[in-house]
Parts: sequence; structure tokens; C-alpha cells
Amino acid sequence: MMSLFATMQRGPRNRLFLALSLFALSFCFGVDAFAHNVAEGDKGYIQESSGVLFFPFLYLGAKHMVTGYDHLLFLFGVIFFLYRMKHIAIYVTLFAVGHSTTMLFGVLTGISANAYIIDAIIGLSVVYKALDNLGAFQRWFGVQPNTKAATLVFGFFHGFGLATKIIEFEISPDGLLANLIAFNIGVEIGQLLALAAILILMGFWRRTSSFMRHAFAANTILMAAGFVLVGYQLVGFAVA
Repeated sequence: MMSLFATMQRGPRNRLFLALSLFALSFCFGVDAFAHNVAEGDKGYIQESSGVLFFPFLYLGAKHMVTGYDHLLFLFGVIFFLYRMKHIAIYVTLFAVGHSTTMLFGVLTGISANAYIIDAIIGLSVVYKALDNLGAFQRWFGVQPNTKAATLVFGFFHGFGLATKIIEFEISPDGLLANLIAFNIGVEIGQLLALAAILILMGFWRRTSSFMRHAFAANTILMAAGFVLVGYQLVGFAVA
């Protein structure tokens, strides 16, 4: 990881690229930064549906994951320095177990929390993973957090955030468990599709000489995205 810190110090061109990227990123996220946002049409469908609707909820789950940039940012950070499929499978499984557990538990028990606070914590998960990739915890504190445990714990928060949103929709209890299972299966299918696309792009990038040269900038941008998510949600909490 030390090479990343050395890389960041190479020339003003990298610093200019980083500054422009952060500005563009902050602007884009500031326009419409709603973690766990659900399209109005999908929201209406969820609220009005009743009975077992396996395939529609399967589709909604997959759509949520593929378009859920907070999940994708975290997964991007998780696999950034993972090269073996066995290791990728372990981390993605831990995230899926955490996400599925709290999503089902939260909705079935009706236990929820303030959506802004949960989504702010989800933003912090992105910040954490970027800092971890940069080797910041070892450099600053001389310790390395357990990355597998952290992935599982943040998976809990990601799932709880989704549960909080679903509870707000007051979904019909008729067919609830079956629909939730279908939705969760869809989420995992969407996660695999998104992960496959990320891995393909990462595979091409890793084969170039610029990968390690730009790894610091990429993770700094990832960290900035996480802070933007946190800030947006805290502002929403303060004015709500």
C-alpha cells in the first residue's frame, strides 16, 4: 500500500486530475444523492401490490442493486485489490449474508431506524473501504482492521437501510415473506451482474501500466464519494 502514497506525490498533473475529478464527482452526487432511492413507479407498485408476486419482486430486487450506486461503490472498493476469484467470492458472500439478514429481519419485525442516519453510515462504509485500500489505518494507527468482519458488518447496515425504506412503503402483509425472498434473490442476481461488469472493466484496467499509478486517485475519489453521501444524508437529517 505504501506505493500508493508514493504515487500520489508524482507531479502536479496527477494532483490536477484528482482535483478536477473530485469537483465533478461532488457536483454529480449533489444533484440527486438519494441512497436506496426507489423510482416513483416502482414505489407505487410496491405499495399497491398484494399476494405473492415472485417475478415482479425478483425484477425489482435486481433493479435496485444494479442502480444502487451506494452498494456498487462499496463493492468496487471491496474488490479493488482482490485478484483471485476465491477471495472475491468470500467477500461478496459475506456482504450478501449481511445484506440479506438485516433486510429480511427489519421488514418482518417492523424494526427500522432513521433512513438518513442509516444511509449516512452506508456512506461511511464507502469511506472506510477507500481508506482501507489506501493503507491509511496501518499508516495512521499501526493496525489493520479485519476486512472480512468489516464487510459483514457494513453488509448489515446496507440491508437495514433497504429494510427501512421498504417499511416506509407499508407493503401488504399478504404474500410478504415470499415477495421479500424474491426481492432478495433479485438483489443477489443484480449484485452478481453488477459485479461481473465491474470485474470485466477492472480486468482490462489492471492489465495496463496505469493501474497502480492511478490507484491512489481512484480510491481518493471513492472516499470523496462516500463523504458526499454522508454529508448529503446528514443535511437531510438536519432539515427533515
